[in-house]
Amino acid sequence: MILERRNFMDVKQIEAQLKQTKFEDQIPDLKKLVNIYQLCHSGANEIGTKLENLDDEYSMNYDHNPIHHMEERMKSTGSLFEKLKRKGYTLTIENVRDHIRDIAGIRVVTNYIDDIYTVEEALSEQSDVTVLKRKDYIENPKESGYRSLHLVVSVPVFQSKGVFDVPVEIQFRTIGMDMWASLEHQLSYKTDADPKKVKEHANNPNYSY
Repeated sequence: MILERRNFMDVKQIEAQLKQTKFEDQIPDLKKLVNIYQLCHSGANEIGTKLENLDDEYSMNYDHNPIHHMEERMKSTGSLFEKLKRKGYTLTIENVRDHIRDIAGIRVVTNYIDDIYTVEEALSEQSDVTVLKRKDYIENPKESGYRSLHLVVSVPVFQSKGVFDVPVEIQFRTIGMDMWASLEHQLSYKTDADPKKVKEHANNPNYSY
């Protein structure tokens, strides 16, 4: 099982992204935004470590690794502000802190569907993990055929100034679901893709997960 940590942004990266989105003047205190990103990154690391420990436990006790691999990502500032706009919020640090729960995310790719619910249950039952939101697109797939289990959880992050409850988004998929989602995403966002091909792959009932 591999945890790939990527896209952690430092101050210069956030400044560069703000200039690209032309929102830098609307964020008067860049340091506060950086602090939010740092907190969320720490929260993702906490959840990632918990998941790694669970996978190690199952490997040791049951000779089975439920998690094939994991990917950790941080939302870009452009995506962050676009989401605020879609939700109807003004671009303020307070709204980022109070209304955006997926700045940090982890994609957990499992071998089998049963592994998804096994890991979800074990993680959710930990005393310092609080489930804030749950959407099961495995039992109830989207119209496109997309399947995944989405959780938003809160985990405490300990810093020098105190303890902070930090939200982290987790997406659980099997290897098959992940391959299909990547294919569907590429087809949907590729401008010269044949619409018939996109529809065929998006709604193909013969895909096995």
